[in-house]
Amino acid sequence: MTGVVFKSTGSSYTVKSTCGKFYNCKIKGIFRVSGITSTNPIAVGDIVDFELLNEGDFVTGLIYKIHNRNNYIVRKSVNLSKQIHIIASNIDCAFLIVTIKNPKTFLSFIDRFLATSQAYGVETILLFNKIDIYNTNEIEFVNNLIDLYSKVGYRCLKISALKDKNIHLLRNLMKNKTCLVSGHSGVGKSTLLNSLQPDLNLSTSDLTKQHNQGQHTTTFAEMYELDFGIRIIDTPGIKGFGIVNMKKNEIGDYFPEIFKIKINCKFKNCTHVDEPKCAVKKAVYSKEIAASRYENYLQMFLDSGDNFRNKIVK
Repeated sequence: MTGVVFKSTGSSYTVKSTCGKFYNCKIKGIFRVSGITSTNPIAVGDIVDFELLNEGDFVTGLIYKIHNRNNYIVRKSVNLSKQIHIIASNIDCAFLIVTIKNPKTFLSFIDRFLATSQAYGVETILLFNKIDIYNTNEIEFVNNLIDLYSKVGYRCLKISALKDKNIHLLRNLMKNKTCLVSGHSGVGKSTLLNSLQPDLNLSTSDLTKQHNQGQHTTTFAEMYELDFGIRIIDTPGIKGFGIVNMKKNEIGDYFPEIFKIKINCKFKNCTHVDEPKCAVKKAVYSKEIAASRYENYLQMFLDSGDNFRNKIVK
């Protein structure tokens, strides 16, 4: 049988078959010892083949094959720094939820997420949530961020998941797509899904008072099918987003504004760090490239290694 993984707990998987029935599945041990560098060889969104097994009064599935992935989003494993974690696969569009307070989303996190999604061929749209709680100065700051990222080429949308503001526009962007929703804990992912379809009744929680951060109301990645024709993947909140599987000299290519201008650099292998007659640095000085984007590129460049992309099951 063939189906799509709708939920992953790390040890068990919920798979929806092509006939529309859900099965609880596990994987054969071979996936765990086949040289995969990912902590989760199977991710939500994967298309898999599985066989049915009778276990007493229950019918379960055993996954024995993963189909080729169109794309996927990865990040460094939290506990195993040398391994990666596949967040989701076969995504039509990713939506990164950004809040400037309660909690604050740092620009470095945004740029790392955007570079990673660019590297793996996933379109990303920025959702600036909680605009109902911002004052005039904060709204102006949001507008400046939207101007910054729109000029780079990213689509942006101001929303309030709690007050249902611009949710109708978001539904139009998501229609007939498999969408990933990501962001820090507390930015409103579960609230947003409840706003998109209230009968989901996903649990939400307030920010922790001590650290002004969100609590993990979503424990595992899970896909939902909504009434208006989309599949949406809800993911656990991400505190940090370390880049993986990028060569140093590739990182600039995942910043569209750097990729566009680098052809004018004196040296073809220019890293845009300390080389003379660098067109990228010149564009930063003239404010054609935002200083924050360039600084985050430099940090990613310094943090990265020269390793080629790790082999991932496709």
